[in-house]
Amino acid sequence: MSVWLLDTNLLIAMLWPTHALHEQAQEWSRAQQQVQWATCPFTQSGFVRILSNPAFSSDAVSPAEATERLSANLSSPRHRFLPASISFAQAVALLGSALQGHRQVTDAYLLGLAVHHQVCLATFDRSIEALAAYRNPEVVQVIGS
Repeated sequence: MSVWLLDTNLLIAMLWPTHALHEQAQEWSRAQQQVQWATCPFTQSGFVRILSNPAFSSDAVSPAEATERLSANLSSPRHRFLPASISFAQAVALLGSALQGHRQVTDAYLLGLAVHHQVCLATFDRSIEALAAYRNPEVVQVIGS
């Protein structure tokens, strides 16, 4: 069974019904019935941080409520938790010179973590493809492309 590590934006879109890309995320998830979806400490904390930020949505919730929503979905038999079991330096070493700017730092770690755990990274963010193209273009699936 394949495993997809969801980046924070895809995780939010899947679990937050008022998100602009919720339907697209749900369609993708339904098409992946034989696939497990994964989170890690970075994507889980990003989910809670963004959902509890009033600048994100007028529907923002407290961190406790965001954590409850996340936890309820993590009990899915399709969910797999990936520990952040490699250092940042180890994760980005896989990318060579592809890491160029501060906006790529978290994406680079998630990509390296996916490679480390031998899973794929699923995202809406096309810019991650540029990082993956250096060595592992097959490790990223951009939803909607």
